[in-house]
Amino acid sequence: MNGLVTDESVARRGRRPAGHDTRGEIVLAARAEFLAQGYDAASIRGVARRAGVDPGTVRHWFGDKSRLFAAAIGLSDVDPGAVARAAVDGPLDGIGARLVRHVLEVWDADDGGAGIRMALPVALADPARRALLPQFLGAEVLGPLAARLDPGSARLRASLAATQMVGVLLARYVVGVEPIASLPAARVAELVGPTLERYLVGSLDGVPLAVVPGQEQNSSHGE
Repeated sequence: MNGLVTDESVARRGRRPAGHDTRGEIVLAARAEFLAQGYDAASIRGVARRAGVDPGTVRHWFGDKSRLFAAAIGLSDVDPGAVARAAVDGPLDGIGARLVRHVLEVWDADDGGAGIRMALPVALADPARRALLPQFLGAEVLGPLAARLDPGSARLRASLAATQMVGVLLARYVVGVEPIASLPAARVAELVGPTLERYLVGSLDGVPLAVVPGQEQNSSHGE
């Protein structure tokens, strides 16, 4: 190109003239990439290619794929995957209350849950974003839980725990059900934690574990 530096070549290297919203453009590119490829197949490099920047620029703004996905569905700057990993660190005894307390304290610190209060209804209302949520939850949020549990029931247990946590998040931050909405996080953890812990490490007698997708029938429980 005769040594000329064009606007297009500058964009490809990840530089933007003043006034460009690089972060916003990356978020839009990420949404397109996740929708086109699915969560597992999407990559930082693919997002960078769509946004016309280099991968280092994407990592500068978002760090890794899980944080980028969270931003793409509007979950502020909170990384749900990191929250889950931090919450499950420690002994299995007390994991239910620890998980509830850690998650609520993180969201409470985000301007009283403003991010999830704004983003969760949007994500659930958009069919495309909603279709991506199970992939993300399975890889980044439920994964750290399942890794600590019995392989034969890990996916089912993690899914049950997710239903409980989603219900608490909706009640506290989106719907505003009292007194759950205003109770201290530690108190909610005391109340909800035992149920969550039963899902994660307690007895599931009578539950047909073979209904978990991808697992062979390995239980004699049934109707």
